[in-house]
Amino acid sequence: MLGVRGAPAATPEAYDPWPGLAQDIFNNRPMNDGADVIAIEMPYRAEDAAIVPVTLRTKLPLGDSRRVLTITLVIDQNPAPMAAKFELGPDANVTEISTRVRVNNYTDVHAVAELSDGKLYMTKTYVKASGGCSAPATKDIDEARNRLGQMRYRQFARPSQGPTSGAREAQIMISHPSHSGLQMDQVTQLYLPAFFVNELRLWQDDSLVLSMEGGISISEDPNIRFTYVSNGAKRFRAEARDTQGHVFRKEWKIDDSGI
Repeated sequence: MLGVRGAPAATPEAYDPWPGLAQDIFNNRPMNDGADVIAIEMPYRAEDAAIVPVTLRTKLPLGDSRRVLTITLVIDQNPAPMAAKFELGPDANVTEISTRVRVNNYTDVHAVAELSDGKLYMTKTYVKASGGCSAPATKDIDEARNRLGQMRYRQFARPSQGPTSGAREAQIMISHPSHSGLQMDQVTQLYLPAFFVNELRLWQDDSLVLSMEGGISISEDPNIRFTYVSNGAKRFRAEARDTQGHVFRKEWKIDDSGI
């Protein structure tokens, strides 16, 4: 008697966390196609999962009366998926934000922009990387503590290169270990408690340029590069807070690199 060969077992579909994340982070608000509103750029295959570069770029055309209010970066498969939420200053005309993030697994990464029309616009990309959230810290823990909260500011256009009021590109760098809570102390073999910068605000004089609500996905020594339009301010200010309640503040002259 011939045996009956059973049908091959169905391959289970990979779990997609995005529907649940959209509900939890955005209260299940409708998502519109953001292809003409927001772009996200990341390497398809990351060289180092602990410092994956990401650039968020707004795409609203000239003459569009809408304004981007916030941009939320979600790394779907990370233990804490909401990596950062950026609020754009009302008069700063921020069009590009770059930073570095940890990626823990092969994952979709979503960027969601909220516009002044009250709607959400979403785009996404895919990144192959793993282990970024548990990768050991690259700096000695004691050294990192000694440098805690030191900030540097760099600008990429000098007043001598153009009018005082105009498009600028700048960078803020903060010395901070940004422990994810998933990293192990290589000496004690104990997990390091989560300890990271969770708030950052930047102003030109007293006008908000950019603020960030951060999570464990932001890489060690947070580094934010961004574009903005100068209002003729004479100083640039930064204030950062971390999860242990430390507050770090620094101010620079607008034509001082701060380095």
